[in-house]
Amino acid sequence: MQVLTFSTLFPNAERPNFGVFVENRLRHLVATGEVDSNVVAPVAYFPSGNPRFGVWAQQARVARQETRHGLVVHHPRWLAIPKIGSAISPLTLYWASLYAIRKLMADGLRFDLIDAHYLYPDGVAAVWLGRAFNCPVVVTVRGSDVTEFPDHAIPRRYIEGAIAGADALISVSGGLRDRLIELGAPPDKVTVLRNGIDTDLFHPVDRAAARAALGLTRPTLISVGGLIPRKRNHLTIAAVALLDGVDLLIVGEGPEHGALQAQIDRLGLGDRVRLLGLRPHGELPFYYGAADAMVLASSREGWANVLLESMACGTPAVASRIPGNPEVVRAPAAGLIVEHNTAEGIAAAVRTLFANPPDRAATRAYAEKFGWAETSAGQLALFRRLLDRA
Repeated sequence: MQVLTFSTLFPNAERPNFGVFVENRLRHLVATGEVDSNVVAPVAYFPSGNPRFGVWAQQARVARQETRHGLVVHHPRWLAIPKIGSAISPLTLYWASLYAIRKLMADGLRFDLIDAHYLYPDGVAAVWLGRAFNCPVVVTVRGSDVTEFPDHAIPRRYIEGAIAGADALISVSGGLRDRLIELGAPPDKVTVLRNGIDTDLFHPVDRAAARAALGLTRPTLISVGGLIPRKRNHLTIAAVALLDGVDLLIVGEGPEHGALQAQIDRLGLGDRVRLLGLRPHGELPFYYGAADAMVLASSREGWANVLLESMACGTPAVASRIPGNPEVVRAPAAGLIVEHNTAEGIAAAVRTLFANPPDRAATRAYAEKFGWAETSAGQLALFRRLLDRA
């Protein structure tokens, strides 16, 4: 099968961790030998690569084409206007992508099916591209594309149109499947295919050495993810203030960095809570392995990859009680779901876990059940059905 993978959520040399879960799923699908894929991963246009413009400058520096893990990735530019552009994003993304794909086809690109990721604006534009190129379109929903954007009138209309126009929908959790159905998706149109975990990359490390290198001498929590409001890192920090003799490592970067550092200073936690910034994906096992538990306090998730990454390194999780998380943390070896999504609730769950921690080998064994083979097989079966019908 010749598949065109389409998403603005895809890693590049400037942002190697951005959308890495999309790349990982595609890599394992291509590894089956049943699929060839070219990737069109549009990047928002910005005129300057000056570092003072932050992430916008990073996007300006992204190459028009690159090869990652044997995958050819094209990065056409599209007009994404900050704050006010959400209502027209599907249109500008579609027009830019239509032009870019037509140009690639003139150079020999062929594809049987479009595999799009993230429903808004990517999935909306992908459905229109499918009509333009007369091919089936599969859209994978991943979280805020169905839990946040539909709260706004114009995006909701686009999203409902994409749900109706897509040939098939994939959700990464049962909770997101339920949300798609609420938005009008016929149940038989939605397939649940969870994200997997690369257990070769995420594996137990020399724990004593990792802790010594980080200067850890007390029980330690870790949180990995963007410093953005929905990750609710402030609750995790507040929970640490309620836990005597417990440290916290936060790996990630984002617009809340300053506010979180101010909270740490205000609570007098400077010697116990560290903001470590971004770390390469391949270094994460070192940090997971040094910790005693992973904390995910998010208000929304689709399928939280960080939970399985941590477990694959032998570190159990404490996760908020939101749709998706109980599908990941569903055995004592995996960790605990908090009773109440508050600082007090997180602190209580940590105390319970630390009072009777699972064997780290058992936690690793639990994560090993979540490989990519089942997900890849599900994709192949779905793609074949669509192509046979087409």
